[in-house]
Amino acid sequence: MEVYNEKVPYENPLLSLRIFRPQREHNLLLNWHYHRELELLYIISGSLEVHVEEERFHLNAGDVAVIGANQLHRDRCSSETLDYIVLQFDLEQFFDHSTMPYMRFFMETNHPLSQVNYIFQDSPLVKEEIGLISKEILEEATTKKLGYELAVNLLLKKILLLLLRNDTRQILTDQDDFDRLRLKPVLTFVEQHLTDRIQVEEVCKLANMSYYYFVKYFKKTIGLSFTEYVNYRKIKWAERILLTKDLSISEVGDRIGMPNMAHFYKMFKKYNDCSPKEFQKKMLSWGRN
Repeated sequence: MEVYNEKVPYENPLLSLRIFRPQREHNLLLNWHYHRELELLYIISGSLEVHVEEERFHLNAGDVAVIGANQLHRDRCSSETLDYIVLQFDLEQFFDHSTMPYMRFFMETNHPLSQVNYIFQDSPLVKEEIGLISKEILEEATTKKLGYELAVNLLLKKILLLLLRNDTRQILTDQDDFDRLRLKPVLTFVEQHLTDRIQVEEVCKLANMSYYYFVKYFKKTIGLSFTEYVNYRKIKWAERILLTKDLSISEVGDRIGMPNMAHFYKMFKKYNDCSPKEFQKKMLSWGRN
C-alpha cells in the first residue's frame, strides 16, 4: 500500500491554514495519505467516497466530513464531476491561553476525530451551518480584506464550538469543567513565570497533587504533558517578542527562559517548522506586503 505524508502549504504565514476549491472528474482516486493538519470537506456538487482508516463515508451535495490530524485517508470522486471545498488547518495555532484547555477535546487521545462525523447525520442544521462557515472562510481567504486573519480565526473557532456543543455521544467532551478549574492556578502560574525555568515539582503544590498524579492528570486534562505545555507557551511568547521587540535571537531565548540556544532552536522549529530568524523575516515581510 502506497502511503505518503502530505506537506500542507500555507499561503499566509500568519495563518496555519490552507483552503481551496478543487474540481475533479469521475473515478479520480487519491492515494492513502496523512498530514498533521485537521481537514474538513464540504461538498458543493457531485459526490465523493472518503475512506478514513477503516471508516467509509459517502458524501453528496451539502455534506460535511471531518478528518483528524495524522489520520490515514484517501478518496474517490464517485460522480461525473465534483465541486467541493477542502479546509486544512493546524489546530494548535488557533488556541491561545484562554482557550487552551479546550484543545484537549480535539487531541484524539481517546478517539479519532472522524468519529464526530455522526453529528452531521444527527443534526442537519449543524451540517448546514458548518458548510456556510466553510464558504465564508474561503471567501475571506480569497478576497483578503482588511482583518481577514481575524475573521478566519473566529470562523474556525465557531466550527470547533459547534462540534463541542453538539457532541451528544460525548466523543469529544469526556471531562467536565472541574478538571480545568482545578488546574487554573497552575496555568496562571505558568503565564506569570515564563521567564523562569518552571519545574513540575513546584506546581504540584498549587494543584494539591502528588508528582505522579499531577503528571497524569495534566496530560489527560490539557492534552499535552506539562513540559510540552510550558514549552508551547514559551514559544508562543517568543513569537510575539520576535515581531514586536528589537532583540537578538539569544536575547529572546533569555527572555523566555531558554538560554540554551540549541534547545530554543529545537523547540521553535518543532512548532513553526523554521528557525526564529526565518520566522521573523517571513512574518515581517508578509506584514509589509
